[in-house]
Amino acid sequence: MNEILFFGLNNKPKLFKNEPNKITKPIQFKFENENENENEKQIKQISSGNYSTIFLFENGKAIEYLNEYYLNDSKQNPKKIQIENIQKVTVGSQNEAILTKEGNVFAKGKDINPNNSNEFINISSLIEDTNDRIIQDIVSGYTSIYLLTSNQNVYGIGSNQYSQLGVDSKTLKKTEKPILMMKNVSKIFSGNYSNRVFLLNSNQELFGCGYNEYGKFGLRESRRKDETIDKLTKIQNIPKGKIIDIQCGYDHSIMLIENQNENQNQNPKRKLYSCGFGEYNGLGKNGNTYEFTEIKSSLFEDDDNILEISCGYNHTLILTSKPKLIGFGNNFFHQLGTGDIKNQLVPIQIELPKLRFNEEISNYHISCCAYKSFLYYSPFLSPFSNLEEDLIKLFRRKEFCDISFKTENGEIIEAHKLILKYRLNQNEIEKLQEIISKKSIKESNQIFEMIYLNNSKINPKLYSEIKEIINSNEKIEETMKRVYLNENEKEKDFIIERKEKQYKFPKLILIMRSELYRGMFLSVTNDTSNKVTDYSELSNKSFQIFEYWIYSNQIKKEIQITQEIIEEIQIGIDYFQLNQTNPNLFDLLINKFNNQN
Repeated sequence: MNEILFFGLNNKPKLFKNEPNKITKPIQFKFENENENENEKQIKQISSGNYSTIFLFENGKAIEYLNEYYLNDSKQNPKKIQIENIQKVTVGSQNEAILTKEGNVFAKGKDINPNNSNEFINISSLIEDTNDRIIQDIVSGYTSIYLLTSNQNVYGIGSNQYSQLGVDSKTLKKTEKPILMMKNVSKIFSGNYSNRVFLLNSNQELFGCGYNEYGKFGLRESRRKDETIDKLTKIQNIPKGKIIDIQCGYDHSIMLIENQNENQNQNPKRKLYSCGFGEYNGLGKNGNTYEFTEIKSSLFEDDDNILEISCGYNHTLILTSKPKLIGFGNNFFHQLGTGDIKNQLVPIQIELPKLRFNEEISNYHISCCAYKSFLYYSPFLSPFSNLEEDLIKLFRRKEFCDISFKTENGEIIEAHKLILKYRLNQNEIEKLQEIISKKSIKESNQIFEMIYLNNSKINPKLYSEIKEIINSNEKIEETMKRVYLNENEKEKDFIIERKEKQYKFPKLILIMRSELYRGMFLSVTNDTSNKVTDYSELSNKSFQIFEYWIYSNQIKKEIQITQEIIEEIQIGIDYFQLNQTNPNLFDLLINKFNNQN
């Protein structure tokens, strides 16, 4: 059962055929034939821009409502997207992009495919480096699309009118092939009405390029008159803390920062900062701001926390854990859902109908288009990483593979001996070699995904051919625990030296569980000594809790959690930068501590 609330401009595209062009307050959105194929309509993600609105479902299928400007007949809306196994969708003002579970990206739009702007093409296959074509994230800007590869490189494609691809617009107006913008990137931030982009590297250093009018990069007074930033430039004066998200409207930027809470028994506290043009009140405060300054409001209570932010053309929505929906900015098209068209200078709370899944507010998400807004329930869309997701990301990181297989056409597919050793039954790698030699590259990729994830649903027919060689009854967590308990796997690998003793980890596990989070183990990838000294203040017992959790996402049942351990590990979590994990280690500790008492 879905819950989707919609408000704002009901036009371009028109989502409610029998409703007015402006929806003044949040109302329930229903698909046509809602009762048919109910299991196929579990919403995962909504992305909306001036080009279209896409609804992605948990089964990997999607439908789109195209802006009527791009249609010969409005009766064509909605229509199914003829691409399978979709992981993520993103819509700009003149483009849309589809990321598949296999790591391919299909896109369309006049600056992407000028010969037929309504036809999807595989833009990831156009990346010049053939070893860098597995994509793990996509973000749309106004007229550009950004791709983050499994090697942590960012490519841009589309319009470069405002140097938003990191190249001076005087030398490049647009590109129909992805160009490399930056290496060693962990996150991309842009917006469906934004001609600029922010890139965050693994060291929490922020860079930006593109349209800068009114100082929306936060580069202070000295750069506010620079209309464009024509190459990637480091943003020096960002607020202290960990950058969780940046959302870009047309003329304003909103940054979500997380800082350690003074009370060690509470989750880290998040604050909002904004910069840019304030005429339409998109900043949550009065006047223009040329650097990121805090948005202050009594609505942001100490015992509340910000879960998500989203920006439209010049309005902003915020979802908190209370739960509360907060908004500010332009409201001419009712995109704030207040029932009137009054612009809001400072944050206000938006009245909502009773939420169907109120007790699971962390599974709600917000999505703003230019003048539209959505609040929807999706337990399938999580910013956190779990063991299964880490394993599949690891599979796509070819630089860490150490065993090769040949497909029927002689193409090479690579994997990891350590993972196969524990996911396959004894001495079955040769049998796997034989199976792969008779399969296509697509089938082979599916086979390895089923082995890594123990998920037969990826391709049930193929699974029937390999189920005899897979240790199929074992959960991923149990596999990881076996690796953890096998001391032989830890020899001559990665060592963490502490005062009390040395801790040995298989390097592959740390790459999978920590380097992907951009934690302290980033040095795993380039430290030839395979040794690191741990300078944190964790006691030996606390470090053992952390070590066990690295493998299992769990805490040992026999461990007794004390107040001292909670305080120590909270310091450690911040040190290791492991807040974005699922389940969160700190939450597990608090729950266990409370149950003990």
